[in-house]
Amino acid sequence: MPTADTDRSPSEPLRHLEQGHSHAAVTAPAPLLRLEQVHSYYGNIHALQGISLDVAAGEIVTLIGANGAGKSTTIRTISGIMHPRAGSISFDGERIDMVESHVLVARGIAQSPEGRRIFPRLSVEDNLRMGAFTRHDRAGIEEDLEQVYVQFPRLKERRRQFGGTLSGGEQQMLAIGRALMARPRLLLLDEPSMGLAPVLVEAIFEAIVRLNRAGMTILLVEQNALMALEVANRAYVLQSGQVVLHGPASELLHDENVRKVYLGEL
Repeated sequence: MPTADTDRSPSEPLRHLEQGHSHAAVTAPAPLLRLEQVHSYYGNIHALQGISLDVAAGEIVTLIGANGAGKSTTIRTISGIMHPRAGSISFDGERIDMVESHVLVARGIAQSPEGRRIFPRLSVEDNLRMGAFTRHDRAGIEEDLEQVYVQFPRLKERRRQFGGTLSGGEQQMLAIGRALMARPRLLLLDEPSMGLAPVLVEAIFEAIVRLNRAGMTILLVEQNALMALEVANRAYVLQSGQVVLHGPASELLHDENVRKVYLGEL
């Protein structure tokens, strides 16, 4: 698994990110992201029922739970696609719960969405450039484009291909790379392993670890609870729109109930 191979030499990180370590202790006085008693609805459906969570700078925090638990709704609410009816969301100490999604991208929150949602009739490179739509620093955009290609060499090989011609794993790399082009401080990953073969799941998680070691803060929604808990610093378990358990990922990985319910062990 990605965290077990401590001798791996990761690819060169994005240059604008500070060097760090995936499991280093975080001593920041306040979290980068904080949700407090957040309630979100789909029409009359009460999808999030008082979610509270923190993400500190430099962490990987993962949300795990069954289908319909509220994981993706949490991501959508943080990213401004949905707005909560109650509670608060703060990013770097400022309230953002009623801020529109495109403004949040400019502030430093980027999302790789569930289902990837790339532009199938645009080239790989044009897809990546779409991720920088809020930026005007042309030189920085070109630099970050090259660094995405360092992180995902396969994308460079296919940079002139239409996005729709890529494999599922390549499209996931493209979705993550597009989010990185926004130069985020917080990267939201929604089900990055969905529908991928095991070897490609491994490659995606290795990329997540590399990015975090380069200093990227990541909130990860993932149904592959085993992989998520192995790479994360901390984890929240969601059930029916509520947090039912949270703590260090290494502890939850060995929790008997978590292993039975979410890791498929008897």
